[in-house]
Amino acid sequence: MKALRSITPNYYRAPRSCLYSNNYLLGSRLFSTAYATEIARRTQKKLLKRRIFWAVGAAVGAGAITLWDDVQHAAEAVQRSSRVLQALVTNMYEYEGDEGRRQANLKACHQRCADRTLRVLEKNGSIYIKLGQHLSSMNYLLPLEWTQTFVPLQDKCPVSTYEAIEAMFIADTGQLISSLFDDFDQVPIGAASLAQVHLATMKDTGLRVAVKVQHPALQEWVPLDLALTRFTFAMLKYFFPAYDLDWLSNEMEQSLPQELNFALEGSNARRTRRHFSLIRDCPLVIPDVIWGRKRILVMEYIAGHRIDDLTYLDASRIDRDEVSAALARIFNEMIFGDNCSLHCDPHGGNIALRYNGLGRRHNFDIILYDHGLYREIPLQLKRDYAKLWLAVIDADENSMRKYAHRVAGILDEQFPLFASAITGRDYRAVSRSVVSARSKEEKKVISDAMGEGLLQQLVQLLGQARSLDESLKTRAGPVRNFMILARYCSRTIFQEQVEVIRSQGSTLWPRNMFRLFAAWTSYVRVEAKLVIYEWYIFVRRIARFPGFSSSARA
Repeated sequence: MKALRSITPNYYRAPRSCLYSNNYLLGSRLFSTAYATEIARRTQKKLLKRRIFWAVGAAVGAGAITLWDDVQHAAEAVQRSSRVLQALVTNMYEYEGDEGRRQANLKACHQRCADRTLRVLEKNGSIYIKLGQHLSSMNYLLPLEWTQTFVPLQDKCPVSTYEAIEAMFIADTGQLISSLFDDFDQVPIGAASLAQVHLATMKDTGLRVAVKVQHPALQEWVPLDLALTRFTFAMLKYFFPAYDLDWLSNEMEQSLPQELNFALEGSNARRTRRHFSLIRDCPLVIPDVIWGRKRILVMEYIAGHRIDDLTYLDASRIDRDEVSAALARIFNEMIFGDNCSLHCDPHGGNIALRYNGLGRRHNFDIILYDHGLYREIPLQLKRDYAKLWLAVIDADENSMRKYAHRVAGILDEQFPLFASAITGRDYRAVSRSVVSARSKEEKKVISDAMGEGLLQQLVQLLGQARSLDESLKTRAGPVRNFMILARYCSRTIFQEQVEVIRSQGSTLWPRNMFRLFAAWTSYVRVEAKLVIYEWYIFVRRIARFPGFSSSARA
């Protein structure tokens, strides 16, 4: 034991009380160090949790702020959809019910359903206003109660606020309106279903311009509204086959993306302006495009009077017949001209007149606006369409039927309605002569006949052109315009004949020379008729207005 004690450390030999004291101190130190380490570790963990909590909280808060817009958008989308679906279901229920079936109550049913639909169109706005404007002009298909109820939509176009327009300028151009223009009229001079126009002055040049701006809300709702429109018309066709408006929803889906692309509109305007600048003595004026974006278009400001402002025309000594003939040339050039596209919305609001007083061939200019929607017409369709119209003018029914089938796949049983549709004439009149004036009874026959909905788009387009001509209340009647049409048709057919002859060998071969001479003779005959008639009109004008300048000759 002694030996063992001799090698044992001193603290083992210390008194018991001292040993306990030393152990306590050592344990206290170890415990204090471990405790402090644990406290520090827990504190750091709490700080880390707190930081994570605040980071997550900030992220959730930012997400909530961001998603709130989506929540609001979803809520409004549901509201828009429910309005449409509720009106659709209610209307179908009314028409399918006993009250809707009874003829005595049918007119009242039409009116209730039309009123209900009008409220939905006005509340939803956006493209529904444009849709209602389309429907208001379809009196050849829809009940009178519907078309008359929608007429107010022609003058109830939405107006976007200046603040919304300013925000759109910043988003699309990166600049404030005041950075681009010296002055910008906050109140638009005109508003339509898709856009509105403001007057402004360019900052660099001082040029007075018209600034066409798209309604900012359209971009948000167009996809949904198109889908709802397509669904509504599909249901309408399913339950009421007589009112097939699928073509209208298809047309809107095809045309709206073009109409909402103002950069494309600027390109169309430049191309059309360039094309008609090469045509001698053409009175067409298209405002110059300064610059354009998808939702903003800046154009030269050119003002004019409505084409049906007959008081202005007469006071300015602008001959209505000359305006009618000029319009006929312009739109036939768009249809049959080489490398030219067709303006597809030639209504009275998109055309204006102004007196130029320049002593030129025409003493007026025709101003054409809104170049958003154009159509390219394939060459073969132009040629078949030309042959169809020559057959119509010649009252050649066999050729009319042949080319009606080529142009639009028209069968014999559909032909009378088709002939009436493209000419705006009763088929019985077309079979005799298409150049006489239309009677009121004949217009009613056409309106009643179009109840089947055949070729509605074609009818609308040609109907707009006829409406423009009829609003002028011309003295010469339709003869001159049909002769202008015949000139373009014969030229188109002559070009086709020359192309075919050249594909079969040299034009110097006797057989080809004879064919070329026959084609040229047929073309010149139509040209000569028109020239003689133009001189006849000119002489009549001089006799009516002896002091009128010869520069006004057509």
